[in-house]
Amino acid sequence: MWFQTEITLAARGRGFHLITDEVEHNLPQLASIKCGLLHLFIKHTSASLTINENADPTVRSDMEEHFNHFVPADAIYYQHIYEGSDDMPAHIKASTLGNNLTIPISKGQLNIGIWQGIYLGEHRNHGGKRTLVATIQGETL
Repeated sequence: MWFQTEITLAARGRGFHLITDEVEHNLPQLASIKCGLLHLFIKHTSASLTINENADPTVRSDMEEHFNHFVPADAIYYQHIYEGSDDMPAHIKASTLGNNLTIPISKGQLNIGIWQGIYLGEHRNHGGKRTLVATIQGETL
């Protein structure tokens, strides 16, 4: 079975946001997959997807603080400055973390660790709505 859809995420502030429940809610087709894969792709160059800690929200705030230190705004060597001081750092952060995830599906559920969750990395101060392409492939129950 193959299935593909787009998921529109509401605009969020800058930072790392846990979106696992939202992804699962928008993909009831997961329940029919015995063994398969979910591929998520974000259609933006200033936001990213990653998997990390799903329980303690300080992990998400620490991730944001670290990436802001690692990739500072207003670096004097940035040439791409037309869209604001947060734009070029957002592109660097998005490329560092990546634009897609592949997650196993087992017995109708995402087969991720108990402490793992899907993060949206919003790297712009005002990034707006974000669109994910979700592709499911697998053997049905």
